[in-house]
Amino acid sequence: MVRVRFAPSPTGYLHIGGLRTALYNELFAQRHGGVFVLRIEDTDRTRYVEGAVENLLRTLAWAGVTPAEGPYLADDGSIKERGDHGPYVQSARLDKYQAAAADLLAKGAAYRCFCSPERLEEVKKAQAAAKQPMIYDKLCRALPPADAAARAEKGEPHVLRMRMPDSGATMFTDAIRGDVSFENVLVDDQVLMKTDGYPTYHLANVVDDHDMQITHVIRGEEWLPSTPKHIVLYLALGWTPPTFAHLPLLLNADRSKLSKRQGDVAVEDYKNKGYLPEAMVNFVALLGWNPTADREVYEKRELAEAFDLGKINKAGAVVSMDKLNWLNREYLKAMPMEEIGRRAEPFFVESGILKREGDKVVSAATGAAVGDMIARAAELEKRRVDTLAQLPEATAFLFSGPLTYEQDALVGKKSDAQVAKARLEGLLTFLADLAPEAWATAKTLEEPVIAHIAAQGWTNGESLWPFRVALTARAQSPSPFEVAWALGKDKTLSRIQDALRTLA
Repeated sequence: MVRVRFAPSPTGYLHIGGLRTALYNELFAQRHGGVFVLRIEDTDRTRYVEGAVENLLRTLAWAGVTPAEGPYLADDGSIKERGDHGPYVQSARLDKYQAAAADLLAKGAAYRCFCSPERLEEVKKAQAAAKQPMIYDKLCRALPPADAAARAEKGEPHVLRMRMPDSGATMFTDAIRGDVSFENVLVDDQVLMKTDGYPTYHLANVVDDHDMQITHVIRGEEWLPSTPKHIVLYLALGWTPPTFAHLPLLLNADRSKLSKRQGDVAVEDYKNKGYLPEAMVNFVALLGWNPTADREVYEKRELAEAFDLGKINKAGAVVSMDKLNWLNREYLKAMPMEEIGRRAEPFFVESGILKREGDKVVSAATGAAVGDMIARAAELEKRRVDTLAQLPEATAFLFSGPLTYEQDALVGKKSDAQVAKARLEGLLTFLADLAPEAWATAKTLEEPVIAHIAAQGWTNGESLWPFRVALTARAQSPSPFEVAWALGKDKTLSRIQDALRTLA
């Protein structure tokens, strides 16, 4: 059975590249009827960030990426685990790494290194000056094992290093890149166990992947140079290496490596800006891969059915905000009114336009309950905004108290105050008499109002301009019919009356 894993370190927020790695692992597992595992690699205690695991789990849940095994957030906020191959947090698996390290040491596949940090730094400087590969010079490799064991027994600080072969090459077939070969002499004798008793990533991930029966390791390109070390460790421990697949780098628009200096890299940033998880998943899935040549919008089910490691591009993938914004707009436009209203609510509260009072949401300006007004506001502007976070400012006029008008703004450029007043008075009377069913949609409002304007011999410009500004007090806004539908009959009539007082 196919078993894959996503193994992040709890060092901060989930990077967009991390989300892509997690998603690709999940899609691959779904495509092959396999199992997707989440593992937390927290052995680097110097970089551990408190709360990072909880944030990671919340972000994956927001994106709808759901591991079948590993840590998860329970309803009470605590971290629990599911699956038969745990523990799934590396700091709880130290005994397994120590056993593997002892095995490697006994086989001569690893050795103790007593070099101080100061000496190692001097070696690096000398190698840099000589333009040589900056790898360990293997000084302690020549120590007789008995002497090294005696020094360790006396408590002398040391690390455990792997013993790379002195010659030949380590070769493997990458599921994305094809055949790959590394000259062993150019690969470092990697530290496997640190002085603090914790393993490095290299030993821990090999032990864990074997123990958790991982069949395919799908990870970022930055780990490609480490793969020969991992294969050597697998073979030294008598295990069969998994299939490796290294995903292309994510790039800025200028094709430099994606970095926070040129834009957001944390998934949390996109979430807070109001991007939809469906759009985000669709977007990251297409960073380096596309199931077909004629589409950009896919359901997750479709992505899983078509997922193929062999079709992922080897070249880096550019993170295009224009494409993400377009995708998000497509999802917003297709989303039902009630659903987009539910998702938009937190952004209205965060903006201060609305506030929560018990189980109700009310206008911060008037204290009135908003009912379905959030859903109407979202429906009003969902074709004109990029994200949910842009909705509050775009529709703030719907939730405000009495508006303040400028007379010139109500009149417009090709009319005068007397005409504007007459048109608003006429519209007020006509709208007040409209049957309730006419207020069902913007379209059912528009048809009778336009017909009435024509029957009176008025022009649309001199009639609709003051109508729209009366409802919004804005120079630019949706059509008056859309706004009137969103406001409802009572509030529409009230605002026209307020505007008429300005024109009095």
